[in-house]
Amino acid sequence: MKLSTPIFRLKRKARLLSREAGIPLHRALDRIATAEGYESWSLLAAKASGAAPGGILFERLGHGDMLLVGARPGQGKTLLSLRLAVEAMLSGNRSFFFTLEYTERDVAQRFRSLGADPAAFGGLFEFDSSEAIGSDHIQRRLEAARPGTLAVVDYLQLLDQDRRKPELAVQLRALKSFARERGLVLAFISQIDRSYDPAAKPCPDLADIRMPNPFDPAIFDKALFLHNGEVRFLAIN
Repeated sequence: MKLSTPIFRLKRKARLLSREAGIPLHRALDRIATAEGYESWSLLAAKASGAAPGGILFERLGHGDMLLVGARPGQGKTLLSLRLAVEAMLSGNRSFFFTLEYTERDVAQRFRSLGADPAAFGGLFEFDSSEAIGSDHIQRRLEAARPGTLAVVDYLQLLDQDRRKPELAVQLRALKSFARERGLVLAFISQIDRSYDPAAKPCPDLADIRMPNPFDPAIFDKALFLHNGEVRFLAIN
């Protein structure tokens, strides 16, 4: 579906609507997306990023990789991550989605927006919304996973919320060792710090990752950053 105007102008309209109507920006963005024929801004942004870069991006991932998918809210990072999950399943591998943000119904709706139905993949997709999500829980769930399995963690900063769990840097090191040992691909959806200024640079990068507690971004092997329909791939290691 062709947009009525470039996406950056739609965002300007949304900011104006937010101020004039006194509503949060994310709601204004969704209203603009609805007027363009999309259910939400995230779907519009993902479509505008170039129909489906999932296949090309998936080909750049290797067994044992840790991938970061970073963007501000409403830019399509969850949908892009689910595209990668679809690509993994199309290649015969299992996919997992760990989240406390979405319900299983939410995820099913996003799969449908991609033209995919997880039920059609013969049990290759696993949804997990356990309150116990953390490095230990993820490793337990993936204990029997075969090499090539892709797991999406929604989102990176979620691992840092429960103070009973190890600090984020410790969890990431454990998961990296686990992924490399088992040949898995772990994709972490990440929040971007509010200080990110798109006027200064068109797409966020490693310096813009929101870090409630510090960790070395070089723990990741690759990264994808999204903004205003643009997708940037970064090979870190």
